[in-house]
Amino acid sequence: MAFPHLQQPSFLLASLKADSINKPFAQRCQDLVKVIEDFPAKELHTIFPWLVESIFGSLDGILIGWNLRCLQGRMNPVEYNIAMEFLDPGGPMMKLVYKLQAEDYKFDFPVSYLPGPVKASIQERVLPDSPLYHNKVQFPPTGGLGLNLALNPFEYYIFFFALSLITQKPLPVSLHVRTSDCAYFILVDRYLSWFLPTEGSVPPPLSSSPGGTSPSPAPRTPAMPFASYGLHHTSLLKRHISHQTSVNADPASHEIWRSETLLQVFVEMWLHHYSLEMYQKMQSPHAKLEVLHYRLSVSSALHSPAQPSLQALHAYQESFTPTEEHVLVVRLLLKHLHAFANSLKPEQASPSTHSHATSPLEEFKRAAVPRFVQQKLYLFLQHCFGHWPLDASFRAVLEMWLSYLQPWRYAPEKQAQSSDSQPRCVSEKWAPFVQENLLMYTKLFVGFLNRALRTDLVSPKNALMVFRVAKVFAQPNLAEMIQKGEQLFLEPELVIPHRQHRLFTAPTVTGSFLSPWPPAVTDASFKVKSHVYGLEGQDCKYTPMFGPEVRTLVLRLAQLITQAKQTAKSISDQCVESPAGHSFLSWLGFSPTDPNGLYPANDLDEMGQDSVRKTDEYLEKALEYLRQIFRLSEAQLAQLTFALGTTQDENGKKQLPDCIVGDDGLILTPLGRYQIINGLRRFEIEYQGDSELQPIRSYEIPSLVRALFRLSSTINRRFAGQMVALCSRDDFLGSFCRYHLTEPVLANRHLLSPVGRRQVANHARGPRLSLRFLGSYRTLLSLLLVFFVASLFCIGPLPCSLLLVLGYLLYAMAMTLLTERGKLHQL
Repeated sequence: MAFPHLQQPSFLLASLKADSINKPFAQRCQDLVKVIEDFPAKELHTIFPWLVESIFGSLDGILIGWNLRCLQGRMNPVEYNIAMEFLDPGGPMMKLVYKLQAEDYKFDFPVSYLPGPVKASIQERVLPDSPLYHNKVQFPPTGGLGLNLALNPFEYYIFFFALSLITQKPLPVSLHVRTSDCAYFILVDRYLSWFLPTEGSVPPPLSSSPGGTSPSPAPRTPAMPFASYGLHHTSLLKRHISHQTSVNADPASHEIWRSETLLQVFVEMWLHHYSLEMYQKMQSPHAKLEVLHYRLSVSSALHSPAQPSLQALHAYQESFTPTEEHVLVVRLLLKHLHAFANSLKPEQASPSTHSHATSPLEEFKRAAVPRFVQQKLYLFLQHCFGHWPLDASFRAVLEMWLSYLQPWRYAPEKQAQSSDSQPRCVSEKWAPFVQENLLMYTKLFVGFLNRALRTDLVSPKNALMVFRVAKVFAQPNLAEMIQKGEQLFLEPELVIPHRQHRLFTAPTVTGSFLSPWPPAVTDASFKVKSHVYGLEGQDCKYTPMFGPEVRTLVLRLAQLITQAKQTAKSISDQCVESPAGHSFLSWLGFSPTDPNGLYPANDLDEMGQDSVRKTDEYLEKALEYLRQIFRLSEAQLAQLTFALGTTQDENGKKQLPDCIVGDDGLILTPLGRYQIINGLRRFEIEYQGDSELQPIRSYEIPSLVRALFRLSSTINRRFAGQMVALCSRDDFLGSFCRYHLTEPVLANRHLLSPVGRRQVANHARGPRLSLRFLGSYRTLLSLLLVFFVASLFCIGPLPCSLLLVLGYLLYAMAMTLLTERGKLHQL
């Protein structure tokens, strides 16, 4: 065994480093291919760590390497094709890996770059309960910088490949890169298809010697003591391989460790981001023995009390926020794993046909999802549901979750369906998967409900997410399977003594007929309980998806969907009533302007009538699917709508938001806040300050309004006494001056708070002149139109101005008489 950090720098390494600066990318790759072909492993092992880092970037994220996450075929076809050919699972780079693998070289990987919980556990001398880390931790020499893992070449390569998704800096927002077209995403797909094949066996590794194969890694003596949790077993597949004879062994048995290593590294690097306490809980033998004690009906006095629930263990939380790209890659992994697991033939997948003659690849297909993925994916999804922003980017997490919930979509026998056809009934053969993943369906569905209740359902993107979840859960027979799983979990514990003798022995014909508890139901109940207690702890408080609490949330969501539909309709009607030229006329001042705004900004305004139609369609179908899932009736929804006051008059424009009366006035309820955010209702707030000082409107010229204000203020200060004297007269001249120089009394205006509708005290201001109306586009345009029409009749500007003044005087005299007569009637 050789360690690169103990070797002297070679001439080959120095030459390649110089070429990486001076030569173009294509030439460098050609030189690397020749080097891999011509040089022996003794020389190549010195350049391997540098080459891996130069491709995938440094672990600290400073060096980006070949930047595979941005490399696309349509943008850089030459570099893309060269990189993909070089890194292909059957390409030169993997040939280098196998060449070094045959010589049993080891390479140091710093523990400090592992995911937070794993790193903290190893640094506390607690070995993670995963074969990936067994016999690999190296105690640092005196003066060493830290712990390292001694990895074989294949492990070292896959570690760097997987971590480059996380350690590299997120893609800039300005760079519009489609993840599914990038080299990294396609390489993940190729590696999965190569090492986890759905058809045939794992291809043998390329070898430089004819007929030679790379040996699987041999166990090593641990280099440091660990106070580990429980026993550290080797891989299930490795134990299985050791028991097989060479005659019955599958040809892939000698290399199945590569498939297992690839999956373990992907899961450990991409899904291992949650609290340290959760991680230690998962590794603790006590957590694993809790289910065993339960199944054996051991008295609680014989073992210690249960550990706290996982939900209470949030004291330490790694500061990690997955990116959308990260989630898309994880979804690709889940989709392939479902196809990989479902590629078992019916006779191989049946437990009754399981025997020691089963090939390692078939064993791996059966154990891949439940053993390696389920637990970590559940915690990863919980982390995303709890920390992801409340915006449309959550769609990536949602689709990843829904892909895991539907393994039948990736089964070989799935049938093509048209978009308008009814969804196919979920077969009963998937009931064990639903029951053994119960929390994935129920707990995360409740988490999605809580998110949906806090989002703007008028947005087409948010409405689409609600529709997608409702459509998946409304598939025929799926809700019944989930409900059956909940019934199995909630079965009373008194039946355990009658069942325990069947847990570890095969049922006999006599027992299956004489026992009052059928073995199939018994095994299913224990599997569901083991799943829930294994993920949430023995003392978990399970909330049934079809219980009253969740049903209340569903009814509330249905009510909000109804409100969102009404809002979308109101916006649609408003758009229909307002043609394209309406905004231009409003800018000119010829149409009424609502300074307070009718609805807040919404992406419906940007996307037009088609989005309004899509939103209404999504919400309508989502509501129908929720009715099917939870068996809601029209009477229930109508009663709820009436009870919560959702009946709106005039499309919700006149009714106040939902409030409760407190000591200091009205207090918005959560429903009222939702109504305001989504534009369902609003408070009628009027401007009640000085009309001369109100904000400049969009239909006014700012500079002209300010100049007119200064002019009118000067006139009011200079002639204040004369204006007061004129307005105090009792004759017609006084009435005429009062009509022009005084504001209407504020007695009819109300306070901003709608409580009590108390009137404002009459605060009359002195007479003053206001010239602000001359700063309006409407006024100026009207004057221009009048002068233009007058010019058509050969009337000059001066006569036209005199006619305007005369006409206005007649109008003002008439309005003065009407105003005085109205006051006399009021008296």
